[in-house]
Amino acid sequence: MNVNKVILVGRLTRDPEMRTTSSGQNVTSVSIATNRTWNDKNGQKQEQTEFHNIVVWGRLAEIAGQYLTKGQEAFFEGRLQTRAYTGKDNVERRTTEVVAESMQLGNRPQGSAGPRPQNTAPTAAAATPVTKPKKQEEITDEEIPTINLDDEKDEVNLNDVPF
Repeated sequence: MNVNKVILVGRLTRDPEMRTTSSGQNVTSVSIATNRTWNDKNGQKQEQTEFHNIVVWGRLAEIAGQYLTKGQEAFFEGRLQTRAYTGKDNVERRTTEVVAESMQLGNRPQGSAGPRPQNTAPTAAAATPVTKPKKQEEITDEEIPTINLDDEKDEVNLNDVPF
């Protein structure tokens, strides 16, 4: 039995690069960093950072290109794939990257919110400032309407559904 499975959780090192192939397929390139910490034999804390290139295809590529931003946490699950290409200096090179099959968006970096505007290059000015979070005592419980089907004698009226 063979297994080629990768699970990565890290922070984006740059904004995603979205493009469309000549056949009309969407593809987005993402780079993330993951950290590992440990104590060496002298008890000193050590840290190592790894950088990973991730390729996302199809509808997932559109979502990644629209919602991911530099510094944001993200979860990717996929497989390793090695491909060969010819560099600008006409030298044959190989690269191994993660081909994402699923993705989950994580916390955004401090100072940004919402999706990036469409058809614009990502810049620092494209980030929308986030309002200061409320303190715990300022947060009030909001009444969420519910429907109890045991109390309903007739059919549920769609106008009563709160969404």
